[in-house]
Amino acid sequence: MKKTLIVVDMQNDFIDGSLGTDEARAIVGNVKKKIELYRSVGDEVIFTRDTHDENYLNTSEGKKLPVKHCVKGTKGWQIADGLVFDGAIFVDKPTFGWIHWNDMSFEKIEIVGLCTDICVVSNALILKAQFPDAEIIVDSGCCAGVTPETHRAALDTMRMCQIDIV
Repeated sequence: MKKTLIVVDMQNDFIDGSLGTDEARAIVGNVKKKIELYRSVGDEVIFTRDTHDENYLNTSEGKKLPVKHCVKGTKGWQIADGLVFDGAIFVDKPTFGWIHWNDMSFEKIEIVGLCTDICVVSNALILKAQFPDAEIIVDSGCCAGVTPETHRAALDTMRMCQIDIV
């Protein structure tokens, strides 16, 4: 069975940059181990990158979250050190969820990353809608939300939508 790890937005701005949190910093080691595990058995790993331009603050999202972050080409946009490997696959998404997952093929999907309550839940629900028969797992120990409370709420939402939480 084809297994895919989707690493959502493990970018510097969400870890120790403009939107960083202690909880995000705390999961980096867990995410690194998960990536290494998938790679050791030859399974697929896909990284998403929240991707904005200099005009971000003038966008609909920027007006509701007026913190410039993940501007393409900046240090904050880069995936955290030690997670990327040669030949890595990247998806640059201009908003919370990537709507083009259906251009790919999945059987079993595991999702990790940031932020549980925004981009992780968005991508998990899009994947569930586009691949209703695929097994989808979210590793709660490899995710962090904006706050611990909203992290737990997002996990509950995904669980209610038949996404397995481990």
